[in-house]
Formats: sequence, structure tokens, C-alpha cells
Amino acid sequence: MSTVAFTGRVVTPFEIIEDGAVVITDGHIAWVGETSQAQQAGFGEEIAHATAAPEDGYLIPGLVDVHCHGGGGESFPNATTREQAMTAVMEHRRHGTTSLVTSCVTASGEVLKERTRLFADLAEEGEIAGIHYEGPFVSVERCGAQDPTYITDPDATLTRELLELGCGHVVTMTIAPEKPGVTGDDGVIEALLAGGALPSFGHTDSESAPVRQALDDAEARIQARLMAGEPVRSPLPTVTHLFNGMRPIHHRKPGPVPSFLAGAADWRCVVELIGDGVHLAPEIVREVFDLVGKENIVLITDAMAAAGMADGEYVLGSQPVTVAGGVARLTDGGAIAGGTAHLIDVVRTTWKGGVDLLDAVYSASVQPARVIGDESIGALEAGRWGDVVVTDAELNPVTVVRRGAVVSD
Repeated sequence: MSTVAFTGRVVTPFEIIEDGAVVITDGHIAWVGETSQAQQAGFGEEIAHATAAPEDGYLIPGLVDVHCHGGGGESFPNATTREQAMTAVMEHRRHGTTSLVTSCVTASGEVLKERTRLFADLAEEGEIAGIHYEGPFVSVERCGAQDPTYITDPDATLTRELLELGCGHVVTMTIAPEKPGVTGDDGVIEALLAGGALPSFGHTDSESAPVRQALDDAEARIQARLMAGEPVRSPLPTVTHLFNGMRPIHHRKPGPVPSFLAGAADWRCVVELIGDGVHLAPEIVREVFDLVGKENIVLITDAMAAAGMADGEYVLGSQPVTVAGGVARLTDGGAIAGGTAHLIDVVRTTWKGGVDLLDAVYSASVQPARVIGDESIGALEAGRWGDVVVTDAELNPVTVVRRGAVVSD
């Protein structure tokens, strides 16, 4: 069996071990602990030959991004070949995202089916962690970078067709809670849950009542499935990039945000945050952590093709995008059109913005792994896949290890 070991400040789900070590054997984590305990644990020789992180550097778990549209110059919504999709996957993997959910954008049913076939094959190979559909059942008023041409009312039949083509790899679908056909026995929420996926509420112009109705519907259906012993990917629905793509808070017309925050605080949903410093101010990210806790937050990139690339012209689905100063906007209209950061950059920005490092890492690893429903990833714990990111003191990635193997260029 092949064994590798690393030493540094180890970030576990519960603590930071200042003088810690991670041992990986045959692709899985064999041991995590203080270096002083390695000999007693039977790994003294491995630690003696371990690779050390830079001074004051960290060992963090391989990060998990549940909302990503591309990178390295390639866009998942536009990918027609495995090579195009893997270019984007590897851009993020080299920067520490060892598990990634490919996100589509609003498009025709046929295009969504084509992308689903491609991504389902990549998921079967273990190259990606699943599929996310951002639309087409969203609000025209809050479509953001979604092409309104292809926005339609919720369609449970199309949803079931996509789920079947996804072969169990569909993780989430973004839907606007106020639209007809979301709730009820024949609604999209029921279709998603029955097909092994989760609703993710977003791109919405809703007021409070439809949000609460959708959360109630999802909660009741998830609990019913759990009581009946039927599988559920995760016990909580998600909220697609809270604040972005939805009506802002106003004290006389509160919109959906307070209801989503209340739902997260009450353990009824998990909210995504694009904590890149562009989509959200670091101060609001810190306040949400204080309000609902790390267990109810997933940090995401919402990255598009320009992640890791220079400013210039790109596409996101059918929409042309111009990137200037690292900010992606629709060329026509100027709406923010996804992110250009890697997930480790989001974690760093969140940490530097005042969130405890332990919490920021948790919300980019443990919690998204729970959304996916995969207990084999997301934490530096014995038995999980050997996914480790070695960083310097400023959280810049130095070495990325996925399933026990160093990720190379």
C-alpha cells in the first residue's frame, strides 16, 4: 500500500491542531492527529518522512464546491466534450477544490439533456461530484445572467426526465418558490426529492409567503420520506446564492431574504453565499455566519469560464460576458454573471473578513459534502478520501492531494 504524510496546522471540523499531521494510505486518510502522538498511533516512520507545510501553513480538507459554472476558459453550460468540461474541473482542482458540482444555466430542455448526459458520465468516472441546474424554472424579474428566453414555468415532467438522464447524480435544481407548479404532490419539489435531488430556492422575486410555503412543503416531504425509510440526499433544501438574484430587503417590503435567513436559523434550509468580495461584502457574510451558524451555510464560487483567466470576453450559456478587473458582467446589461474566484479564494476572503478560519473551511468542505450526501469527502478524518490541500500561512495552495495522489498541472 502507498502511504504519504503531511505535517502542518491541521484544520479538522472541530479544531485546528497546531502541530498536526495527516497520513494517507492507499488513497484514504489513515490517521489525523498531533505529531507527538504519531509514534503511539503506529505512524512514527511516516511522520518522520512527511512533507511539511510552509512555515505557519495549514492542511485543510479538499474543498467542495456545489455551485460552479466553469473555469480555465471553459464553461460547463457550453461544454460539448469531456475535454472542455475537464479543463474547467482541473482549473479548480489544482487550486484545492477536489470535489465539484457542475452547474448548468437556464437553457432549452434539449440543451439541458445534452449537458446532463455529458456530466452524468463524468460523475460515473468520479471526476465530478454531481450536477446542478440553475433554472429554467426561475423568475424573469430576477434572472440575473440567466437568459429569459428559456425561462419557463416549473415542469415536473421535464424535471423527471433530467433526473433520469442524470443517473442519480443530480444534486440540486434552482427554482423560484413563487412560481406555479413548485409545491404539491405534482410539483417540482416532489419530483426532485423522488429522483434523489434537492430543491434550491433562488432567482426569485418572491415575498415572504411563497418562501415559507415552499420551505414547509420541502420539509414535510423530506420528513415523510425519512419516516418511510426512503432515501433523501440531504435533510435540508438549499438557497441559491442568498442575496444575489433575489429581491433585496426593505423594511416595508421584506422580500425573500429574511424568510430564508429565518429558515436557516431554524434548521430548515442551508444558504449558499458567494463570499468572494464581489457578489457580497465580507461584512454581510460575517453577519450571516453570526446569525445562522456555519452548519447552515455553504460557501460557493458561482465561478464561470474566466476563473483563473485574464480579463476579456467569455460566454455563460447563451449570454456574452465581459470580465474587467476580475468582475464578470453581462456584456449587454451589465448584470454580474458569475464569479472568477476559486473556492479557496472565497474561504480566504471570508476568513480575512472576520469569520473564524475553522468556520470558513467548514462551510466550504463539511457542509457542502452534506448537501451532496457524500460522507467520503469534506473532512480530514480517518476513513475518508485522502483529499488534502497544503497551504501557506495566507491560505495560498502549495500542494493539492486528491484521493492520495498529488494533483499536477
